[in-house]
Amino acid sequence: MGLRAESACGRVENMELATLGAALADGIQGTFSGDLYRPGDPGYEEARQVWNGMIDRRPALVGTPSDEDGVRALVNLAREKDLPLAVRGGAHSISGHGTCEAGVVIDLSLLKSIEVDPAAKIARAGGGVKWGELDDATQRHGLAVTGGRDPDTGIAGLTLASGSGWLERMYGLTADSLMSARVVLADGSLVTASAFQNEDLFWALRGGGGNFGVVTEFTYALHEVGPMITAGMLLYPRPMAREVARHYRDWIEAAPREVGGGLAFICAPPHDPVPPEAQGKPMVGVIVAHFGDLADADEALRPMVEFGPPAMAMVQPMPYTALQLIQVDAFPKGAPGYFKAEFLDELSDDAINTFIEMTAEPTSPLAQVLLQPLGGAITDVGTDETALPFRDAKWVYHALTVWTPDMAPDEVHIKYTKDLAAAMSKHTRPGVFLNFVADEGRDRVRSSYGAIYDRLVAVKDRYDPNNLFRLNQNIPPSGG
Repeated sequence: MGLRAESACGRVENMELATLGAALADGIQGTFSGDLYRPGDPGYEEARQVWNGMIDRRPALVGTPSDEDGVRALVNLAREKDLPLAVRGGAHSISGHGTCEAGVVIDLSLLKSIEVDPAAKIARAGGGVKWGELDDATQRHGLAVTGGRDPDTGIAGLTLASGSGWLERMYGLTADSLMSARVVLADGSLVTASAFQNEDLFWALRGGGGNFGVVTEFTYALHEVGPMITAGMLLYPRPMAREVARHYRDWIEAAPREVGGGLAFICAPPHDPVPPEAQGKPMVGVIVAHFGDLADADEALRPMVEFGPPAMAMVQPMPYTALQLIQVDAFPKGAPGYFKAEFLDELSDDAINTFIEMTAEPTSPLAQVLLQPLGGAITDVGTDETALPFRDAKWVYHALTVWTPDMAPDEVHIKYTKDLAAAMSKHTRPGVFLNFVADEGRDRVRSSYGAIYDRLVAVKDRYDPNNLFRLNQNIPPSGG
């Protein structure tokens, strides 16, 4: 990401932004606990960055509060000055919602508290915690909650927008394990949302994203996981894609909910343990994981593990935290990226053929398409119990296109991803978990929530009627 060009006009704009930032900081500095970054300050350039290298925005002020009062001060500041307000957990939002132009950013990265009650199987975690940190704390007790597939992903964004992870067939989405949340609202007040307090807000937070406030603390119900599980990856040559995908589909759809994983069209990583002859080449990867009794794992995974021959097979007992690292290099920080995702009612032979055709010539060796089986515990929750209505979908695909600046222009990779999504449209259904896609407009948001959209608008009207929290997959209030 580069800085804005220092033309005469650019220098004036930067001076004006710095002046605005200084005025904002002066307004709260005496009572604010944490760090403030204005244009020109040491650390500002790093503080303004988010994960996706295509996003290059210059906020007037980035605040990293050390407590809830600091969050409230920044919310009040943005509201009173009528400025854009961005809220950042892990900064992984593919749309760059964790930053803004000429506004205020609340960076939650200092809110790192984690408390685990192993007897009650409950964890409380601050809004700036990341999945690797939460996993490390809970796995000391053989406990976990469904979490992101990248340990650097923030717990906040993933939880609020759904919460997909390897454990979802066994224990449901992350939002399904949320017990309560402490939330700073648009008026600066601090409330608790749970099944017993502010119930409408609690319902909306589980799937509605950041539309309703800043969550400063999450309380999760934990589940017994590991700490040792059986898991790993199988790699197959791309000419085997059709038979591998069909076999995987038939096997996983009949597998018990203790089995998780996914199938991916990828280029094999150019390093060990991938065999030299396979490195960098288009492959089909199958990730398998068994979360039940270790003694049952070999038999449960055998139909997939023994299918082949694979070019590489690494399935073995491992810590759950090791499985959580299996995709750690998939989206390097600062690399440009563009994602698409859609639900499928079935993974037909025709749909498999389309995936194979459209991924035959990826524009980047980092591009991947992940096919993720759903079902299991996801369907145990009623469609109206949370703001996640599409629980009966059997599959979801993620087209995760990532590249480096020295490759083809951004437009080439974006077109590749859009073309794939267009080709798949005849196989998909309306709606998807919105944290998996770039901004696509109000119609996309409305269709993804379907019949519950108006209920979400009613919650928005109550808690954020002026749409202060609009830098997200936005649900505008009825007057907006």
